[in-house]
Amino acid sequence: QVQLVESGGGLVQPGGSLSLSCTASGTFSTYYMGWFRQAPGKEREFVSGISWDDRTTLYSDSVKGRFTISRDITKHIIYLRMNTLKPEDTAVYYCAAGRRGVSPRISEYNYWGQGTQVTVSS
Repeated sequence: QVQLVESGGGLVQPGGSLSLSCTASGTFSTYYMGWFRQAPGKEREFVSGISWDDRTTLYSDSVKGRFTISRDITKHIIYLRMNTLKPEDTAVYYCAAGRRGVSPRISEYNYWGQGTQVTVSS
């Protein structure tokens, strides 16, 4: 069992930066982790993922080059550093954990956090 709690969301101007954190409790070290987001009226979409050993990362085309995912196994925390934010990045961001591998598919993740709101606006 894994419990996930996101933090770090907020309001930021276009072009700005924000860092999200996801703190995990339970058996965390061997899980693959992902970040997803859901904007109002849209489906939840994959943002980024990282393998349990940090060797593999994956990004959606829309955030590649702007966002960076990382994990601190000792602290049980996953980070998402978001740079050059755009209004279209506005969404609720969710952290997720799964055992099947780094994947953009929602169905591959078993555990989800409650989400943190990110709003990019001037």
